[in-house]
Amino acid sequence: MREFKFSIISIVASVFVLMAHFGVQAKQVVVLPETTDELLANPGMGWQTFNRTSRQDVNLPAWIPSTVNYSRWDWRQLEPEPGKLNTNFMDKALKETRDAGQKLAFRVKCCSTTKNHPFHPQWLTQVGGKELLADYGKDTLVLIPDMDDPVVLNRHLDFIRRLGERYDGHPDLDHLDLGSIGWWGEWHLSRSKNCKLPALENRMKVVNAYLAAFKKTPLVMLLNGQECTTHAIQHGAGWRIDSLGDLGSFSGTWNHMRNAYPDWIKNTKAQEAWKTGPIAYEPPNDVGEFVVKGWPLRWIFNYGLACHGSYFNGKSGKLPTDAHFREELERFLRRLGYRLVLTEIQHPAEVRAGAKLELAMKWQNVGSAPCYQPYRLAYRLTSESGYSKVFVSAVPVNRWLPGSIELFTAEFFKEPKDLPAGDINNVKDEIFLPSDINSGSYNLSVGVVESSTAKPVVRLGIKGRTKDGWYPLSKITVTR
Repeated sequence: MREFKFSIISIVASVFVLMAHFGVQAKQVVVLPETTDELLANPGMGWQTFNRTSRQDVNLPAWIPSTVNYSRWDWRQLEPEPGKLNTNFMDKALKETRDAGQKLAFRVKCCSTTKNHPFHPQWLTQVGGKELLADYGKDTLVLIPDMDDPVVLNRHLDFIRRLGERYDGHPDLDHLDLGSIGWWGEWHLSRSKNCKLPALENRMKVVNAYLAAFKKTPLVMLLNGQECTTHAIQHGAGWRIDSLGDLGSFSGTWNHMRNAYPDWIKNTKAQEAWKTGPIAYEPPNDVGEFVVKGWPLRWIFNYGLACHGSYFNGKSGKLPTDAHFREELERFLRRLGYRLVLTEIQHPAEVRAGAKLELAMKWQNVGSAPCYQPYRLAYRLTSESGYSKVFVSAVPVNRWLPGSIELFTAEFFKEPKDLPAGDINNVKDEIFLPSDINSGSYNLSVGVVESSTAKPVVRLGIKGRTKDGWYPLSKITVTR
């Protein structure tokens, strides 16, 4: 019989604990898993490709894992005929994303800034909907849908409802970026002098339509939606921001990092939103701009971690090749989102068939955000003879929070501190062994699984992961 090979450096201590009630000594096993610095490809977090899958992204280096393909689509693409979703388009995008090992996130756009390339359906005026001729800058006039027009608004609300009916909770859908209003669905009509955003009442109807249609799939919304963003956040949505990293110059001029984001977060009451919904970032142009303009990488990335981000959309641009940039980006991605670490597990060395195996563990989230899915701990017992049984726990991992620092103080703007690791979570759990299990030696492994399956879905921040996603920890002896 081959020996069990520990892929995790552990300390297996023979600790004899006096069992006063029984007057016997029980041998305990204590394991201290070894942590890893590898970038983890976990669901619901990390680097996003943009309008293409990871297989199609020629600028995505092999060392960056990506589990999310973020795309933006025109209303006219998704509803080319009145009342008929383009399910062939959507289903193809979902399949291509799944085949690339990712999940899909997307936003709907209705207002285009490009002349003769509208985002709204061609049929909209044919059913009585109104268009507006909007100015975008000095020399550009573009047609956009009038969301204050009852026909246009009701058609779009119905579109959102049907979109949710078809795709809410789809296993290949990661999250939805709540858009539709303003240029590119960004909740503003900047540079337009003759057009304003729809009435607040109608904007709220769009937000409520998304909230009603997508109960299972997480939502995020741009911070500059003002009252609408506040409303979405109060109903569980996360938020996203464009232009992360924009520092303009250091001469005191306005920029996003020092001026816009602090005001937007305060005005939309978004300070605690990260506890219930994910936070997503996007750079101004592409990440290469950070290096070209000499912006301080550690300052920018620490800022993003301090705001508890989960996603970074790199816009699929070409990355700088210098070693310092890679070092800082790796450091950022290592902590972006959740990062769950088992620091210790303790259990009896022996247990009787049909009895209870008690587990005492210490878990820590050393990332920047919670896991927003109710994934659960699970344990697997295996033997050399081929026995294998999985025990799914009732313990969820989405309550393990990261550390925090105070935002937007003078000290913060001088140099955002490293985000501390989250508190240690002392977890006590138990496994009830089957009464018919044979005596002998069994390997104990741990994993994090979806609530509906027994398949591990989360990579942990410790070494020793097997190809099927489990982490072997120790041995137990079963007696009869």
